[in-house]
Amino acid sequence: MIGPQRRHPGELEAGVLALLWSGAGPLTPADIQRGLGGGLARTTVNTILSRLYDKGVVTRTRAGRAFAYAPAQEAQDASALSARRMRAELEKAGDRETVLARFVSGLGPEDERLLRALLAGVDADSARDHDAG
Repeated sequence: MIGPQRRHPGELEAGVLALLWSGAGPLTPADIQRGLGGGLARTTVNTILSRLYDKGVVTRTRAGRAFAYAPAQEAQDASALSARRMRAELEKAGDRETVLARFVSGLGPEDERLLRALLAGVDADSARDHDAG
């Protein structure tokens, strides 16, 4: 936590997503509130879920008078969510070439090798074995 009552940005969203990923099915705000513990207000949980829904990270269906939430297909795990965020940032960019060039220039040698292998359609483990041999 940042202070006695403050959390790091995204900490609550990450907690909500972790619960949704581990759930056997869609969860209601009440389910999530119980799962998070810590005395969060229902309005806080609803706000987080609404923001995640607006971002397209979760889906919702009616469950009585409330909604039940589940991870969107593109956000079924942390890796998928990270990839989705990267694509969203790229979509916002005016100069995609510059953004991609700066991203690639910031990669370490192993990540650059992995990216090259993925772009070439080569299994990353095979490319690593080939480089080592």
